[in-house]
Amino acid sequence: MSTGLPSFFHLHLVSDSTGETLTTIAKAASVQYALVRPIEHVHPLVRTPRQLKRVLQEIEQTPGIVLYTITNRELSEELERRCAELKIPCLAVLQPIMQVLEGYLGAPRTPTVAGQHVLDADYFRRIDALNFTMAHDDGHLPEDLNDADIIVLGISRTSKTPTSIYLAQRGYKTANVPLVPSIPLPEKLTQPHKAFVVCLIASPDRIAEVRRHRAMMLADRNLGDYVDRDRIAAEIAYSRKICAQNRWPVIDVTRRSVEESAAQILKLLHDREVGMEEVQDANDG
Repeated sequence: MSTGLPSFFHLHLVSDSTGETLTTIAKAASVQYALVRPIEHVHPLVRTPRQLKRVLQEIEQTPGIVLYTITNRELSEELERRCAELKIPCLAVLQPIMQVLEGYLGAPRTPTVAGQHVLDADYFRRIDALNFTMAHDDGHLPEDLNDADIIVLGISRTSKTPTSIYLAQRGYKTANVPLVPSIPLPEKLTQPHKAFVVCLIASPDRIAEVRRHRAMMLADRNLGDYVDRDRIAAEIAYSRKICAQNRWPVIDVTRRSVEESAAQILKLLHDREVGMEEVQDANDG
């Protein structure tokens, strides 16, 4: 039975920078409409009238919703004008946010193309964190754990590496350590250090499924205990025991994306930092 809804729609993302901001916003919004699939047309680095003309030609051929981030007023006005002629929606996605900022701050904005990608101290901090994380993947702990911001523990296939890389992209130096019941935990992990340690777990069924898929991708048919549900359950129990002994938080990532897992880790890290500050203030008082 037909619902009368279209099965797809064209979504044009026009940016004078990389288009990363637009893509993220568009994805966050479009997933709320699961019955209709967006066909994305990403148009990055649109900075001249000639470049905009080519984009407008494609919009005319495949009309749909237009979202844009363009700081050049003449280009943005031309885009708005042409979309109005085509009778299709066109939105400057950052405009509502900037209006709030201007109203609250009482200061005019200073348009900057790709301002979020400037080579400032924060940019180099993220690059440094990413290099650190790549060098300390899969059990390669730094000599001094105080050099790390976060240490992610977990048994095989709990998304330790992608979570660590995502945290690094946020500027946090992250190392990850596999937990294997037959292999002792690195001794320096249980000694005093400043790094925030957190453990990732998932349901046995989920881990077995991911491990089985991984083994098939590698053409390894000798699965054995690696995908055995009871064995995996024992590994998870071991993880929980180790964390309870050391008072390390545990996050179940069964139904979490990497982004959600990282967000939870950062929340726990923030809570710890706030708690430490409160203790320090009490001691100072």
